[in-house]
Amino acid sequence: MSVTSKPASETSWGETIKVIVQALILALLVRTFLFQPFNIPSGSMKSTLLVGDYLFVSKYSYGYSRFSLPWPLDQVGYHGRIFGSEPQRGDVVVFKLPKDTSVDYIKRVIGLPGDRIQVKEGLLYINGEAVKVTPAAPFTETDFYGVPIKTRAFVETLPNGVSHTILKREDGGFQNNTPEYVVPAGHYFMMGDNRDNSQDSRFLDAVGYVPAENLIGKARVVFFSISEGTPPWQVWTWPWEVRWNRLFGLL
Repeated sequence: MSVTSKPASETSWGETIKVIVQALILALLVRTFLFQPFNIPSGSMKSTLLVGDYLFVSKYSYGYSRFSLPWPLDQVGYHGRIFGSEPQRGDVVVFKLPKDTSVDYIKRVIGLPGDRIQVKEGLLYINGEAVKVTPAAPFTETDFYGVPIKTRAFVETLPNGVSHTILKREDGGFQNNTPEYVVPAGHYFMMGDNRDNSQDSRFLDAVGYVPAENLIGKARVVFFSISEGTPPWQVWTWPWEVRWNRLFGLL
């Protein structure tokens, strides 16, 4: 009995294709069920997140809904969450905009179901109690002409002990003097850390209360960051445009 062996070149190509297919399947599974990358297009979460930050969001943190799964899995008629768990106050969360579920938003969880939320003269109140804030060093950035711009910064400590930095330019305007909101069951109240430049749950007609089903995942780590306006594919600009000090920063 004779045995015909394949040429070494055919075997090599076959193994290469097999490895590539396995790697693609693994990457798809990781993106679908574990971690999904997102980039930050606006300054509503400054100084926690900057325009040009790229981060990983853990899909498993709050379980899975149709909104946290990619097409075509997101087309199923299932409502609710599988293996669901509650976000904690202070979590930075990516979610589908309730008014337009084709749009992803990223904000901080401020109000839990049943909470009463209000902002008075720029100060956040949760269930009638003012949230503790302490002054911090101003946040400094440069404008288009390289002129430094400083914004007031404060460390805000939520009732569960989570602290984060918020930015505030003023204490007037609607966003700093709101009615009292009562968060419905199964919903969350989201706010940006850049309090005077964030469209969030304070604006009921634009964002409003976010259903638990709309949560995609919890922001975990900034894996890449590049100056605003610089495309990440321009690798020749990386030495001076990449924000090296922000890489692998935990959230």
